[in-house]
Amino acid sequence: MLALPTPVKRAIAGPPVRRDGQQLDLDIQLLLRLLTPRRPQPVPPPEQMRAGQSFVDRVVAGPEEPGVRREDRTVPGAVADLRARLYVPPPGPDVVDGALLVYVHGGGFVAGDLDTHDELCATLAAESGARVLSVDYRLAPEHPFPAAVDDCLAAFAHVTAHPEEFGAAPGRIAVGGDSAGASLALTVARETSRDGADPAGRPVFCLAFFPVTALDGHTRSRELFGDGFLLTGEAIEAMAGWYVPEAMRDDPRLRIAEGDLSGMPPAYVATAGFDPLRDEGEHLVTRMREAGVPATLRRHPDLVHGFATSLGIGVRPRQAVAEAAGALRTAFALLGAT
Repeated sequence: MLALPTPVKRAIAGPPVRRDGQQLDLDIQLLLRLLTPRRPQPVPPPEQMRAGQSFVDRVVAGPEEPGVRREDRTVPGAVADLRARLYVPPPGPDVVDGALLVYVHGGGFVAGDLDTHDELCATLAAESGARVLSVDYRLAPEHPFPAAVDDCLAAFAHVTAHPEEFGAAPGRIAVGGDSAGASLALTVARETSRDGADPAGRPVFCLAFFPVTALDGHTRSRELFGDGFLLTGEAIEAMAGWYVPEAMRDDPRLRIAEGDLSGMPPAYVATAGFDPLRDEGEHLVTRMREAGVPATLRRHPDLVHGFATSLGIGVRPRQAVAEAAGALRTAFALLGAT
């Protein structure tokens, strides 16, 4: 259907969707028309949510990135080894020597795995010229907070302590993620950048796609886009309930935009215009800048939450991911210049 002529797609998708001064991308609108049930549906239980995300991600992932080599690995987690997958970009002049992005997948802290984010990580490797290590972690509700945080901190500590295992060089390791994974990546960046932390264990850059920064946030974007744009307000509340025990809701590791952000590495944050999480991601950038952290914000006004793993839907998601990969390449280039 996405290959149909534009007038035909418009006829199927309906009139343009405009909200908050933005217009939704036509291909994304068509996808939502196909995926959104006609009647409101309750939030599915975790196992069903995982199966649903896996199915959708296979449908929208797009063709396999040519030339990227994949190597299945394991890295130490907080209590047991974690699955990981290393993506090595094709050889050539665009390869950035010694550069590695440790990537944490999204999925609301409940769903997602290495396979749901396989094509995204391969694309980031190909477009940036850096190696990408995708790291799995324990999911809620079987493993509630802080299991995911502890796993990501342990995995990142191992990678920075043993960069040669992954073809990386000391001082050339970044961290990144999308949605819940972006929250975890940002937490790693903040926790490892505090006073007294070992400088060798700090990321040099942070790449964040549409991060969640406050599980109980009340923002304008949550009101505007909390229904009908893939990620719903009900789903956010359900996943937060599965992930965090009520007694731990005030833990500072869950509130990335609060507290002292000074010392964090430079960051590139990409948000989507039709995403209920848009405003909190953009507020985070404001807070980082106030703390003296070089932070770049890129809002894609025509996209929805989850665009980074929707590379087979038209051209816009791939363009947005390529732009983020370019920011990553530039960050490593600036490191080389200094």
